[in-house]
Formats: sequence, structure tokens, C-alpha cells
Amino acid sequence: MPFIRFVANNARWIVGGFLLTFFSSFGQTFFISLSAGDIRAEYGLTHGQFGGLYMLATLASALTLPWLGRITDRYGAATVTLIIVPLLAAGAVGMAFSAHLVVLVVVIYMLRLFGQGMMTQNALTATGRWFAANRGRAVSLVTLGHNAGEAVFPFAFVAVAAALGWRNAWLVAAAVLVIVALPVIAALTARERSPQSDAPDATAIAPRDWTRGEVMRDPLFWVLLTGVLAPPFIGTTIFFHQVFLVELRDWSLPVFASSFAVMSVTTIVFVLIAGALIDRFSATALLPVFLVPLSLACLALGLLDAQWSAFVFMALLGVSYGFSSTLFGAIWPEIYGTRQLGAIRAVIVAMMVFATAVGPGLTGALIDLGVSYPLQIVAMGVYCAGVAIVMTGASRRLLARRQAHVLANQPTVP
Repeated sequence: MPFIRFVANNARWIVGGFLLTFFSSFGQTFFISLSAGDIRAEYGLTHGQFGGLYMLATLASALTLPWLGRITDRYGAATVTLIIVPLLAAGAVGMAFSAHLVVLVVVIYMLRLFGQGMMTQNALTATGRWFAANRGRAVSLVTLGHNAGEAVFPFAFVAVAAALGWRNAWLVAAAVLVIVALPVIAALTARERSPQSDAPDATAIAPRDWTRGEVMRDPLFWVLLTGVLAPPFIGTTIFFHQVFLVELRDWSLPVFASSFAVMSVTTIVFVLIAGALIDRFSATALLPVFLVPLSLACLALGLLDAQWSAFVFMALLGVSYGFSSTLFGAIWPEIYGTRQLGAIRAVIVAMMVFATAVGPGLTGALIDLGVSYPLQIVAMGVYCAGVAIVMTGASRRLLARRQAHVLANQPTVP
């Protein structure tokens, strides 16, 4: 089969990218939050105080990413790995020995910057350069590392923490990064891959390579961000307030928690589907559809009181996550080229991190002001529906811009 042959021929690069996203878990919210109870207890913090410190550290990492993320344009994936994995491990060691609030903030900053930020940045920037015609498939396989991390690390961390204590569990995480992740990823990514070996078609390659300054001045870039930032903002916000929602609806928390399995399955399935569709039709052509499932998911969760609506929400959210996670890895090199892809992606990732930091706080403030939380979720669904229409227009503009560039650069027939 062509897909199996593709994976076999490119296993080292795909596995290398997969492991980068897999081990980015040590800087993701779902992993750090496993220690939240112990951290609050030892530092005497309330939920709000810890949330504020966490938001401060996350926003600081978002501000650093546009500057630091540019190193992926100057150095290969293996070199960047040799820089960021030890720093991520240092953050894990810092968490194990932290004894002051200032140190705690710095440690969370390091985990967020080098884990969620730079590990993902390195993986998707390298994959975007390594592949052209099969970029969608490659990105879809690499992004599955996030899902694998969510499936493996919570259980592993809880088991180790139960046996050794939560601080020692962070030391184990650091050891895994240095002993396993660092040498394996560096070895797999040591040899760069030429995308020309893919025999790319015109839909997979940008008409030219843009600079980051040109991208920031492109109106369509900001239009695209109205859609790109929606899934991380909405997903993080709803997960952050999930206990409040369960109590509000008088649902069973264990039943709600079980619905996450539905999201995981649909996300994995539609990551792979999206990769194949991108390679066939282009990422630009798929822009109008990726927010439609998210819109329906929010409307279902906001308007329906029955517990089964949580499963509908998770299934539709998984569809949208599957499309968006693959689309966001493929769309930027397709539109803006690969020469300054690291610098461009760094800005985008920083804004996504910013959205995940602001979302829970903003909605929490609205809840405190008496604004109905289900109504807020419905508003998110309406927003996604409106932006899906905007994405339709943006897709047409981008395709027209590509066609105009092709026509303008056709050789003149004497």
C-alpha cells in the first residue's frame, strides 16, 4: 500500500517528529496539572492563586517564543533538539527541588516554553520542511505524538508519584528526557530530508518564500488567525471549567471523564483522514470545514442538558481537533514557504499559547460577573460558525492569489 510504503521509507523523520510531540507532554497543561494539588498544598495556594501564577508563566513563555522559535530556521532539527531537551529536563529538575514561589514560576515558564512551545515548534517546522507532496500525511502522523502522550503519561506519572512521591516523579521525567528522548530524537533527525524526493505538486509548495515581516503585514494572515486560535481557546476553556459545568448540569463527573475517550478516538481517526485530504486537495482548500464540527460541538454542549450531550460534544470536538492539528502543521508552509517557517510558526504558536492562557481567565471572570456559562459556550459555537464563513472567503482569496502568481510567472511564448 502507498501509505505503508511512505511510512516505511520515511520512518526515521516521522518517528523523530512523533517523539518530539510525544515528549512535549512534560510541558503540557494536562501533565503539569497532575501535580497541581501537591503544589497548592506545599505552597499554601488557592486555586485562583495557582491559576494566576500558571497564567503568568504561560504568557511569559508566549512572549519568548517569537524570539526563540527562530532558531529552527538557523539550525537543523537535531541541533535544536540538543538545545531544548536538556532545558526541558532542567525545568523538570527545577520542579522537583522548587521551594520558593519565584522558582516555581520560573520552572513552569521553562516547562511551558521548552515543552509545549519549542518541542512542538521543532517538530512541525522540521516536518513542514522535510515533506511537500506528502506533507499532510507526515504532519498527521507527527501530531499523533500529542495524543499518545495524553494516553501514556498521566497514568505513568500517577503510578510513579504514588511509589516515589510527586517530586521524585519529576526527577524520573527529567531522566527519561535525558537518557531516552535526547539521544533517540537527535539520532533520528541527524540527517535532513530533501522534500524534492517527494515529487511535490503545485498545491503543496508556496509560490514564494515570505519573510516574517511580510507575513505580519499580510491581511489574510490575521484573518486566518481568527480561525486558528478558536480550537485551543475553546478546548482549554471548557476543559478548565469542566467541574463547574458538571456541577451546574448535575452530571456525573466520572461519566463526563469517560467521554474523553470518545474525543481521543475521533481525534486520531480524523488526524489521519485530514492528512490524506490535505495531500489530495491542499490545506488551503480545507479551511472552510475545520470549524464546523467545533461549532456544532459547542451548540450541543451549551443547549442540551442531558449527560449524553457531553459525548456528542467530545466526538465533534475530536473531529475538529483532528482536522485542525493537521491543518495547522501544513497550511503555513503551503502559503508562506519554508525559508523562514520557524520564525513564522513561532509567532503563531505564541499566539496559540496566549489564547490558552487567556481563555480560562476570561470566561472565569464572566462567570463571576453572573454571565451564564452555557450561554458563553453557545456564543463560542456561533463564533465558530461565523468564522467558518470567513474561512471560506479566505480560502478562495488564497487560491486566487496562488493562481495569479502562477499566471504572472508563466514563460512568455514568442
